[in-house]
Amino acid sequence: MTSANSTPTPHPLSEDSAERLRQALGEVPTGLLVNGSWRETDRFFDVTDPATGDTLAQVADGTADDAAAIFEAAVVAQEKWAATDPRERSEILRRAFDLLHERAETVATVMTAEMGKPYAEAQGEVTYGGEFLRWFAEEAVRISGRYSIAPAGGTRLMTMKQPVGPTYAITPWNFPLAMGTRKIGPALAAGCTIVLKPASATPLTSLLLGQVFLDAGLPDGVLGIITSSSSRAVTAPILGDPRLRKLTFTGSTEVGRSLLEQSAAHVLKTSMELGGNAPFVVCADADLDAAVDGAMTAKMRNIGEACTAANRFLVHADVAEEFGRRLAEKMGALVPGHGLDEATTLGPLIDGDAVAKAQELISDAVDQGAEVASGGQQLGDVGHFHAATVLTGVSQDARILREEVFAPVAPITTFTDDDDAIAAANDTEFGLVSYVYTRDLTRAITFAERLDAGMIGVNQGVVSNPAAPFGGVKQSGLGREGGLEGIEEYLETKYVGLRL
Repeated sequence: MTSANSTPTPHPLSEDSAERLRQALGEVPTGLLVNGSWRETDRFFDVTDPATGDTLAQVADGTADDAAAIFEAAVVAQEKWAATDPRERSEILRRAFDLLHERAETVATVMTAEMGKPYAEAQGEVTYGGEFLRWFAEEAVRISGRYSIAPAGGTRLMTMKQPVGPTYAITPWNFPLAMGTRKIGPALAAGCTIVLKPASATPLTSLLLGQVFLDAGLPDGVLGIITSSSSRAVTAPILGDPRLRKLTFTGSTEVGRSLLEQSAAHVLKTSMELGGNAPFVVCADADLDAAVDGAMTAKMRNIGEACTAANRFLVHADVAEEFGRRLAEKMGALVPGHGLDEATTLGPLIDGDAVAKAQELISDAVDQGAEVASGGQQLGDVGHFHAATVLTGVSQDARILREEVFAPVAPITTFTDDDDAIAAANDTEFGLVSYVYTRDLTRAITFAERLDAGMIGVNQGVVSNPAAPFGGVKQSGLGREGGLEGIEEYLETKYVGLRL
């Protein structure tokens, strides 16, 4: 592997950026959002900066009793919120959208510090996450049913859409704003109250989002936020309450399976956005400049810590050497450091376990014949940094082709036949997103139709869009978020048969 001495040590946070961070942290509420107000507790847990290991803040460590109280407020508020005029729900979401953008600098600064992504990416997430509020503000007033005459006559058939009811949302640490807005947005638009449980590693952004909704005029109890060091402890009383009608979760497939089992007791409506193992296919006729740029986006967005990240690069043998060289050059040019430093293009991973997992998978691939074209090692002695890494000649038996990497590591394998590429791409239990680069329209459509994934990126490295349905097939999940389909996850269809 490349020597650690040949790679720059991550640079520290500047004093100016440190002061900006201190001011932003002063805006974060640290209690539990209970029935429209922040409640302090006598139990706290630390939120740390993955770039430095420093404690950023202490937030309330909610208990099962706290979770029950927050959910009770949501249940009480449900009937009135469901009866609120769609236009009023829409206006609250629109005000939240505007307030979020007014506070974009604070939110992006806090997000960068607690999660690690470069500040420019955090700003991008504020824009992306905010769009879910604007999109569902517009969808709130478009919920409709239908009216028809029964084929045999006599009876009129009416359908109406009504809110599912109280909802519990569990979000991950990697997109702490967008994962919240794309669950809260459609829930509120549909007329559902919702309790949010953010990841304990990155709760600060969610707490800022909660304040945004309070300031936007959201009625008491409609949104509750429970922070806790033990997701299991606060989730149990909510999932065990028969008044809960919906669970939405983004996270690992393993945890998703467990939550589905627990949801079966009360036959909950569920949305599950789970793991991925995305193939990135580069055909012989691809525009290599575009493919390399797309690969950087698909792999390096969020430091590689994304379920949509390209996990396996399948490159045609005729262009594999050139593609690998160009990708290694670009990956090697990334600048590690604290995300709030303007020069940083490679932030830290979320914790030491993530770094260790990356090293483990790289070592396994190298042991089976892979070569390290760039990176390959942990960086520095402070924080959780890992070099952006390109592996070539990766064996089909390497673990890195089967397991979600969640790190800036790009393993490259080759193919010579489209059918073989499609078979290799589909050879996984996951099916969230696939990417393909080709200049041939027929080939592009053929790949799009045959790849087993809920989303396909053709000649683009990012597919996420609030106006499009986000979600996977196979063990990558159930349901869709965003698009016209997103609000349907929070609605029930009621049929009325009317004989005149």
